Amino acid sequence: MSAIDTEIKHVTKSGANLFAELGFAPEEAKRYQVESKKRIAETLALKEQLMGELAAWIRDNHLKQEEAAAILHVTRPRVSDVVNKKAGKFTLDALVDMLTRAGKSVRMAVC
Repeated sequence: MSAIDTEIKHVTKSGANLFAELGFAPEEAKRYQVESKKRIAETLALKEQLMGELAAWIRDNHLKQEEAAAILHVTRPRVSDVVNKKAGKFTLDALVDMLTRAGKSVRMAVC
């Protein structure tokens, strides 16, 4: 059995254009980076909207985080992450699932 190479060969600095580092032409790399940042921002906005709905549901129903966790089938720290809008810790699917468990329906519109 051969050993797996785990040596770090290259580290991309924070804020660097990953697409340029991958060898894309400068204009193409810039375009991809702009598109990528836009998509990330859109996804973050969606997550924050869904988390806001969950937080409002918890508040409106006067639930303690432990009670909400039982209904949503998650841990209490996960509820805390929702209330504190730690969007990076959740997928859209997970948030939609929690809203469904809270009795909320989620609709998506493509424009």
